[in-house]
Amino acid sequence: MSGLQVSPFGSGHEQVVFCQDEQSGLKAIVAVWSTALGPGLGGTRFYPYASESAALADVLALSRAMAYKASLAGLDLGGGKAVIIGDPQRDKSEARLRAYGRFVESLHGRYYTACDVGTFPEDMDVIARETSYVTGRTTAHGGAGDSSVLTAYGVFQGMRACAEFVWDSPSLAGRTVGVAGVGKVGRHLVEHLVADGADVVVTDVNSAAIESVRTAHPSVRAVADTAALVREPLDVYAPCALGGALDDETVSVLTARIVCGGANNQLAHAGTEDLLADRGVVYAPDYCVNAGGLIQVADELEGFSFERAKARATRIHATTLDVLHRAKDEGIAPSTAADRIAEQRMREVSRLRGILLP
Repeated sequence: MSGLQVSPFGSGHEQVVFCQDEQSGLKAIVAVWSTALGPGLGGTRFYPYASESAALADVLALSRAMAYKASLAGLDLGGGKAVIIGDPQRDKSEARLRAYGRFVESLHGRYYTACDVGTFPEDMDVIARETSYVTGRTTAHGGAGDSSVLTAYGVFQGMRACAEFVWDSPSLAGRTVGVAGVGKVGRHLVEHLVADGADVVVTDVNSAAIESVRTAHPSVRAVADTAALVREPLDVYAPCALGGALDDETVSVLTARIVCGGANNQLAHAGTEDLLADRGVVYAPDYCVNAGGLIQVADELEGFSFERAKARATRIHATTLDVLHRAKDEGIAPSTAADRIAEQRMREVSRLRGILLP
């Protein structure tokens, strides 16, 4: 078992750890962007990356976003993320998860792990056998359980805020919402949208996921793929799969007036948001609206209360409105407004750590 701690030049991260255990087959990377507000907390993504460089690029981007997400959500947490390289259907094992837990433990609380793509509360229970720095555990072990529940709820609150900003009403009733990806988060989001009276169109690479949603909600319509979905006459587009969903081609054909979804790192490149603005599309920064899952697992550190966590996630509505109005008033992009609010809190709160106490 070995670990190398580095800080990639220009990445801005406090710490990046490469983890390898040959006997279990573990290859993982843990990235901590900042501990200015507290320990980095972020999920572990178990994914068959094409290369180590692709895994590194993903974990660096995700961990930075987690720091901003935690700050904007008002949490006393920094930003961290981890990736395990491999196919979770084939490569996940007790030995591999426990070896990963040993590396998390070696960071002595600078990073707390939780669930992400390819990992579940049951996996956190296995990891917890080797480290105390884990959250998002099963309810049987006093944990928060499936964090996608409040992730979807928070996205819905953000979407309601966008609707209020654009149409002067927080209701999605009668609006057509396209949801790309109906897995963990997307399927819960569909439930909220249907209950609110929205017309919902979905797509997913997994046909079983689509069938499950349509069985539960017969009014939901499905299209072949994302390319077809973004060309549908939509009012709102909700990317809820992997990152990079908003590339130039997608933006050029997008019919929706609002983009608000659960996926992380939705903008394919730095100029994408300008393209959205040029087309009159209101973009809700992903790390602003998808913070519900982080809020849910962070609450577990206090002794989990679902009602308390849900109340905190409800505030995403007000936070999103604040971001959108600040962006409009200052003539800046919503993501820039969100970044400034998050960075201001990081500066103001972390400064207090320098005050000497008697």
